[in-house]
Parts: sequence; C-alpha cells; structure tokens
Amino acid sequence: MDKERIDEAIELLWVLNEEGHNGLNRFRLSSEDDEIDRLIQILKAEGLATVSDDKIQFTEKGHKMAKALIRRLRLAERLFTDVFEMRGDSVINDACKMEHILSEELTDSVCTFLGHPQTCPHGKPIPRGECCKKYKIDVEPVVTRLSEFEVGSRGKITFIVPTNASRLSKLNSLGITAGSIIKLIQRKPSYVIQVDETTVALDSDIAKEIYVKKTA
Repeated sequence: MDKERIDEAIELLWVLNEEGHNGLNRFRLSSEDDEIDRLIQILKAEGLATVSDDKIQFTEKGHKMAKALIRRLRLAERLFTDVFEMRGDSVINDACKMEHILSEELTDSVCTFLGHPQTCPHGKPIPRGECCKKYKIDVEPVVTRLSEFEVGSRGKITFIVPTNASRLSKLNSLGITAGSIIKLIQRKPSYVIQVDETTVALDSDIAKEIYVKKTA
C-alpha cells in the first residue's frame, strides 16, 4: 500500500487523539480512504497501532512516527504562511507534499529559522523537537522581515519575496539583493537602509518583503 496513505492514516489518528477521540468507528468515519479496513490491518501489522474494545491507539513506534510527520507538516504550514505569505488551500497542499521529503535535520533547521513556533497557523500545537529542548522559552527567529528589524542593527539579506518582478529588478539596481549587508538607519517616515556607501529609502510594503539575518 502507498506509504503516503499510511502516513495520512496515522496523522488522522494523531489529530483525533488531540481532540480526545480514539474510537475505531470515529476513525473509520473520519478517514477518506476507500480501503480503510485494510489500512487498519496494515497499521496493526506494521506495529503502528493496536485495536481493542472498539478503540484504536498508537503503539510507541506509531506515536513516534506520527509526531515526526505532524511536526514537519505544521512547521511547513508555518513557513509557507509566515514567510511566503501563502493563503488558503495552497498552504495545506504544499505543506502535505513537503512533510514527506523533509529530513529530521532540515526540519530542525526550519524550526530554528522560524524561532521554534509553538503552534501552526490554525492554532494547533507543533510537537517539539530536539532543537527546541535547548530553549526554555521561544527565541527570536533567525531571519526576520526588514520591517521588524532593529534600528542600528546590521544584517545580511537572506532572500526577497517581491509581490511583482519589476520591484525585484528595481531593488537589484539599488544593490539590494540576497547576500547584501545592510544597516537599518531609521523606520519612520520611511525605512532607510545603508548598503555599502549608499543610503536607500524604502516604503513599508517593500520592507515587509525583505528578509534579513542579523550579523555582528
């Protein structure tokens, strides 16, 4: 059976558990898989779940696998929503694709990049990873929008997400590109940055599209 169908099944079981449901019939009715009974048998055979007294529950192996999948999914949703400002079904669809290809190391990198968020865009908890255990409280994201950067700080532009191609070309002509080192001079009435020996004024819409990593 397709691995993604198995992944979807244990993700569903995780979500139902979060909602306080572990009934086997509830699991059947909530699944969109046409072969749900066969899928349940596979979950049992693979040692991912047990069925007893009309209840379906994770084994330790299944819980660990589901936790990793949910973590990747919800971090991907947060990445697409917060950084790339995607909305609607495209977030869910792309996050579902991404969760199947992210390695554990890359997942931790995304988590650190986002500042170890506790919830997905829908308010559901993101399971904590090894990278999160280093912090007692949430830390600031490694990369922030220029609009949220501290005045007087220096940073390296990591990427730019323009609303249109012409804006990106204009920024490039001003020397504002990925990899450029900038210093934020002021926020109001407009954002003023220093790039090499040049100062450039930007409006708030553009400042929100530039992502910067603070440097020493």
